[in-house]
Amino acid sequence: MRLHKWIKPVSAAAAAFLLVLPMGWGPSPKAAAAAQQTPAPCGSGDHGLLQDLQLQDTGAGREPLRFTDIQFLSQSTGRAAGTGFIIGTSDAGCHWQEIYKGSWQFEQIDFTDNVRGWALAVLPAKQTPVLLASADGGAHWKGVYTGNLHFERIQLMGAKSGYGYTAAGAYRTNDGGNSWAKVPTPANTRYAIFNDAKTGYALTLAPGGGYRVWQTRNGGHSWGEKLKVGASSTAGGQLYSRDNQVWAVLYGDSGMSQVSYALYGSTDQGAHWKRVIAQNTAGGGPAPGTGKAVVSSGPAQPGGHPGNMQLYGKETAILAGGSPAGGMVSVGVTYNGGKTWKNLKPSINGYDARISFANGKDGWLAVTSATKSSIYSTHDGGATWNRKFAFQEALQP
Repeated sequence: MRLHKWIKPVSAAAAAFLLVLPMGWGPSPKAAAAAQQTPAPCGSGDHGLLQDLQLQDTGAGREPLRFTDIQFLSQSTGRAAGTGFIIGTSDAGCHWQEIYKGSWQFEQIDFTDNVRGWALAVLPAKQTPVLLASADGGAHWKGVYTGNLHFERIQLMGAKSGYGYTAAGAYRTNDGGNSWAKVPTPANTRYAIFNDAKTGYALTLAPGGGYRVWQTRNGGHSWGEKLKVGASSTAGGQLYSRDNQVWAVLYGDSGMSQVSYALYGSTDQGAHWKRVIAQNTAGGGPAPGTGKAVVSSGPAQPGGHPGNMQLYGKETAILAGGSPAGGMVSVGVTYNGGKTWKNLKPSINGYDARISFANGKDGWLAVTSATKSSIYSTHDGGATWNRKFAFQEALQP
């Protein structure tokens, strides 16, 4: 089975994006002329782009447009994807332009540079994610061959190499998706992540209950146990790794809009671990594991659930969190590998969020809730946030 359908953007703005791509992103001539007539200070509102997208998408039975993922390649250059669109900036969010507008509803984007990227996306009538590839910054997309595999996550490592992850396994391609090879993982794997072709980590359910974290140094041919955590839950979790850092988010149970979970961190490739967060909740019960944790709750309370993590340097880790009960999103951060942890004061309305940091201080947060969808930036590691972009629903008091 091979997919070769090209998806064409439906707006002139995407064509303008292609013209400026070799020299960097910037506003189209039409947008530049409008900016000269009515100057818009950097960071004040959305300059009309999202509202134009919103007007184009109105109609009976349509859900509000919302952001679903965000990725910044540097302090200045990034993209935000959503339900039928991708927008981009090359000047740290002062100006944005439409890159793609069409039928694909993006669940995840992953670019290695400003040109090449992959995405998982669905069509409105078909909710099974499809793997897509772009060679022009996201303006055009074509299907990537996956056979009968349905990936839940993707990880692009280079122009031709990357991983696709199912609920219980990992697959690698070295030829841009023309073929996929299954990577051996331990029995009962529920999550896997790779730093490179050799070093990777897997989260498994232990016989009789609990979780295990394993490491491979030879591309999956053999695995060694690095962490053992007792738990009654089998909800699974997530792993994050970069250089020597490894972090495990382990879920307990959930209920009453509350989630119990534990966060374990290592700064030496899993040789030693620290129980950093142990969030017990009335609705979700006890957090996995035992022993004293650095803090008893994660970011965004009450009963907040963890979002995605970003790792930088030797000891910096930042975790997004959302609280449906509190209607807030926020982040928690450590700069010393988990010896101390600070949950920053919630200051953003929303329920779910994804973060992308260019370094330990400069980052972006996309509120992915349908009625609160907006984008914020920070330059102090999340202590303060500045709203850069919002759909009209998010601007309501």
